[in-house]
Amino acid sequence: MSPPIRTETLREGGVERITLCRPPANILDIETCAAIRQHLATLAGRPSLRLLVFDADGDHFSFGASVAEHLPARVQEMLPGFHRLFVELEALDLPTAAAVRGRCLGGGAELATWCGFVHAAPSAAIAVPEVRLAVFPPVAAAAWRWRVGGARACQLVTTGATVRAEDALAIGLVDRICDDPLASLLDLYDRDLASLSPFALRQAWKAGRAPLRRALRDELPALERAYLHELMAHPDAVEGLTAFVEKRPPTWRTA
Repeated sequence: MSPPIRTETLREGGVERITLCRPPANILDIETCAAIRQHLATLAGRPSLRLLVFDADGDHFSFGASVAEHLPARVQEMLPGFHRLFVELEALDLPTAAAVRGRCLGGGAELATWCGFVHAAPSAAIAVPEVRLAVFPPVAAAAWRWRVGGARACQLVTTGATVRAEDALAIGLVDRICDDPLASLLDLYDRDLASLSPFALRQAWKAGRAPLRRALRDELPALERAYLHELMAHPDAVEGLTAFVEKRPPTWRTA
C-alpha cells in the first residue's frame, strides 16, 4: 500500500504541506496519524517555517478515523495516539491551515477545524457524526466552541449534523469559501505572512491560541478518560460501532 501522507515544502521554505493521499476516504487511521506525527517531529528544527497546510488528494478531505479502530481491541491505542497528534501539532507554535473539499467528517473535521485558517471549496460538508455510532468526538467537544460558540458546538457534537460550506462560513467553522482552497491559502501566505518575522509570528500565534492549549492540557485528558472508561464500558458504544461495520441498524439498550 502507498504511504498515507505526502509532504512538500513550498514558498522557499516558508510553507510545509502535508497531504492525505489515500483517497477517496483519506482515513485517519493509526498508521496515518503516526506518519503525520513523525513528520511533525521533523519540523521543530525549521525556524523559518511560517505556515503548515493540511490538504488531501481526491474529492474529499477525510471521512475521519477508522471505525474499526474505535472498537475495544484497538481504541486504547487509537484514541491516545490521535490526541497526541494535536498536542504535538500545537507544541510547534506554528500557524496551521486546512484546504477542505468534499466530506470532512469525524477526526478529519477535528483536524481541519483545529487549524487556524480553514479555506473550503463549495463542495465541503463538515460533521462530527460520532454520536450516531454511540460515541463522541473529544477534540471537537473541547475545541469547537473556539470557532462556533459553546451552544452551537454542543448542538453539532450532540446531533452529528452536517454543515454545508455556506453555513459553515456563516457560523465560523470555516474562514473562506473558494474554488481552490490550497491556492487561496498560498495567496494568504504571500499577502499576510511571508514578510513577517517567523519568530514574532510564532509568538503571536502561541499567544492567540492560549485557550486551545489549555483545552489540550486540562480538558482533553478528562474527555479521553471518559471515552475509554465510561463510554466504552457501555454496550451501546460497541453495538453502534459494530452495526456500522456490519452495515446494519443498531439495537440500543434502553437503560
